[in-house]
Amino acid sequence: MSETRICTYEGLFLFPQAATADLKAALDHVSDILNRAGAEVISMSKWDERKLAYDIEGNKRGVFFLTYFKCDTKNIVSIERDTRLSERLLRALVTRAEHVLPEEMAANEGRQKLSDEIVLRGTEAAAAAAAAATAAAAAAATAAATAAANASAVASAAAASTAG
Repeated sequence: MSETRICTYEGLFLFPQAATADLKAALDHVSDILNRAGAEVISMSKWDERKLAYDIEGNKRGVFFLTYFKCDTKNIVSIERDTRLSERLLRALVTRAEHVLPEEMAANEGRQKLSDEIVLRGTEAAAAAAAAATAAAAAAATAAATAAANASAVASAAAASTAG
């Protein structure tokens, strides 16, 4: 009869900087990998966004997610396999977290802060898109006015040359 051993683990997941455009997708990807393995997430947060020591698959910067979770020791292999096969992740590191106190794990909880950042980035993107649309409309109106003025000047010059 096989014995189930549940241990606490720390996972550090590295995404390319492009993941900052859609943090929710990156967060969901990590959650999906852990849920497939039957892991119970204790805490998850965006750890840092920083320059990498060396290029990884052409990426100079990356976004790190730090996760603490409980999982059956037999399922860690599937988590590591899924992270290696993932085309979204650059790197992942999963280690036992016996040295980390439960209070420290709970203090790392950053899902609400991450949700707020996702909403903020969404509203900033919408505002930037609206500003770009307004600027494009203003540029188009200016171009149309300039073209009309040029056409009027050309017509005036043509009328003056035929009259004279």
